Amino acid sequence: MDKVIAAAADAVEDIPDGASLAVGGFGLVGVPGVLINALLAQGATSLEVVSNNCGTSGFGLGVLLAAHRIRRTISSYVGSNEEFARQYLAGELEVELTPQGTLAERMRAGGAGIPAFFTPAGVGTQVAEGGLPLRYDGNGGMAIASPPKETRVFDGVTYVMERGIVTDYALVHAWKGDRHGNLLYRASARNFNPPAATAGRITIAQVEHLVDPGGLDPDEVHTPGIHVQRVVPVGKVEIGIENRTVRL
Repeated sequence: MDKVIAAAADAVEDIPDGASLAVGGFGLVGVPGVLINALLAQGATSLEVVSNNCGTSGFGLGVLLAAHRIRRTISSYVGSNEEFARQYLAGELEVELTPQGTLAERMRAGGAGIPAFFTPAGVGTQVAEGGLPLRYDGNGGMAIASPPKETRVFDGVTYVMERGIVTDYALVHAWKGDRHGNLLYRASARNFNPPAATAGRITIAQVEHLVDPGGLDPDEVHTPGIHVQRVVPVGKVEIGIENRTVRL
């Protein structure tokens, strides 16, 4: 039951080339940066990443992206990473753009054993009708376009079917966790971490504060330990500023 692994390098050492990863975080908050840096050093490549955004320059998934370790990403918000845009438009990166709420539910559904669900988000757009560029050809044209999705009418309203997401691994960040893998997220870091933690077949959690079993109030647990296979204590993690705005 003790799931603690002292070193992040040991926790990610078996992630192979081509693995799929669900990764928590939103902007700079709740990002499992220690695990991502360990994976960068480990060398796995051709990764498929499922995350709200693909990191920023020099941080989070952005370091894997800059090293050309990511082959494909399923994401929602990608506007803060110039290298992401460059690789996407150059045909070096395959991108499946997904509405933010839909992405969270796809991960949650996959973790709950639900293969698909219907949502009104995206109906009447290329999200449902197909034709979004999954990959460019590097010359301004589309090499691969998204296919149309099944739609169905319920009570007079049209919905689009979205598939649940299950990944080989998940990387998440928690403020506090115990040796059994029970996790507690702090404030806005409780963003994509809970659904990502359930979507991975093997979930690796970096935790700032490690406590012994019984050290967490059961009513405070956000992710039960049954979903977590490895716990890596990393100490206090500082959060930077994504966009510094000043006024003279």
